Amino acid sequence: MGSDEGYLMTVKRVARIALMSIAINLSAVSEHSMVGQTPTPSVSEIESLIRSRQYDEALQMTTSALGQQPTNFHLWTLKGIVLSIQGKTSDARGAFESALRISPEYPPAMKGEVQLLYQEHDKRAIPLLKQLLKADPNDVTAHEMLAVLERREDRCDEAIVHFEASRDAIGKHAESLEAYGYCLVQMKRFQDAVPVFENLVSLLPDRAYPRYDLAVALLANKQSEQALKTLSPLITSEQNDPDILSLASEAAEATKDTPKAVELLRRAIILSPSNPDYYVAFATLCLDHDSFQVGIDMINAGLSRIPNAASLYISRGLLHAQLSEYDQAEADFARAEQLDASQSLGSYAADLAQVQKNNPDEALRRVRLQLKGHPESALLHYLLAQLLMTSDPEPGSDAYQEALREDLRALQLQAQLVSARDLLASIYMRDGKYEQAIEQCRIALQYAPNDEVATYHLMVSLKHTGKKDELQPLVKRLSELHQQSLKNETDRKRYRLVEQGKQPNLAPPAE
Repeated sequence: MGSDEGYLMTVKRVARIALMSIAINLSAVSEHSMVGQTPTPSVSEIESLIRSRQYDEALQMTTSALGQQPTNFHLWTLKGIVLSIQGKTSDARGAFESALRISPEYPPAMKGEVQLLYQEHDKRAIPLLKQLLKADPNDVTAHEMLAVLERREDRCDEAIVHFEASRDAIGKHAESLEAYGYCLVQMKRFQDAVPVFENLVSLLPDRAYPRYDLAVALLANKQSEQALKTLSPLITSEQNDPDILSLASEAAEATKDTPKAVELLRRAIILSPSNPDYYVAFATLCLDHDSFQVGIDMINAGLSRIPNAASLYISRGLLHAQLSEYDQAEADFARAEQLDASQSLGSYAADLAQVQKNNPDEALRRVRLQLKGHPESALLHYLLAQLLMTSDPEPGSDAYQEALREDLRALQLQAQLVSARDLLASIYMRDGKYEQAIEQCRIALQYAPNDEVATYHLMVSLKHTGKKDELQPLVKRLSELHQQSLKNETDRKRYRLVEQGKQPNLAPPAE
């Protein structure tokens, strides 16, 4: 949902509305401009030329008039309009800016400037739109434009206010409706999003993406039967979009039709065998229905194609744990952690993790340099420890000992830094110090009861110390946590247009 192509269509459409609004009201502009000024004899002629689309003549006359009256902001605005219509964006902006330097609050010039900024997705249009709305709170076009721009800045709470103020206008504007619905979903106002997407479906009955968007909102609103009914026209033998099939599978499972859910998900996997999300969804079905070995077999097929997908190792580890195959589960969790250790590190750490892949020495140099300037930063001490441990140092080695010191220092500075607790447990586990690891896991879970990493570290450490009474409850808890995080991640990825010209891989998954 919310593709750039869709927003570009919105931008062009609303911008045209804004430009025509300025051009149509040129007479009113003229009256406004004459207050306190000597009227220019050629103004009405310029306006007439613009209305009759004689743009070259209008531009020539405007330029000539400005030679006589260079401070006439009305003439500068007319010039900006002509240049805008001719597609000379840079020159048009210069003309509007000249008008605004002379008269900073002149609405037609502000609208012209906004139109050009808006076409370029330039957020500098936002304060101008707010200024226009302050002068005219009922300017529906300005509300719609501002809503779209606020949506692009991920400020859905503000965008919704302006979408609602332009509700009557956007009722026939598909791209704005989609953006409005997206924001409602982002704000978890699923019930309010449903009628917005229903409107979108009625506007575009032959397009797939409105039905997809509506089904997403219905499913989030726990209207699974209606979601499946909405998707039904799309579930044909020719359907080649795996995301539609995956969403339909989720809806079918929610209506207790597991065989249909499995069949749809298998089709999605065949269409896109290199997407780990579909294998993980299949594993989730297997976990829910105690079909653990079937799930393992499917994950194995996925790993044969995408061997470095951490999510597949986590899913397989959970399935092995349900079968009490703890050694295999531990190996899978360890591999997942090795592949995706950067996930919990935050934005700076993610950047470091990318550097680490190509130049580990540079990543270490960067964080050490940061520490010199910020020696009391718990996060930086933790990041250094994390980077040191990614090289898999031997217990007792200099790198291992430095990582241990840095992580302990991070916790000394910030005891509630859960990611550092998780790392410390991992460091202890690598040295066979499972009792110390258990202690760190339990502390981490006090701070963050839903911490998946601490939960599976605890499960593995308890297995090594022979404390098996807690294992099965922990396996169940870990499965619940993982399924919730998968749902959250799926929801985050799902809101997009489904028709983006993808070329699906039609080869079946590896055996």
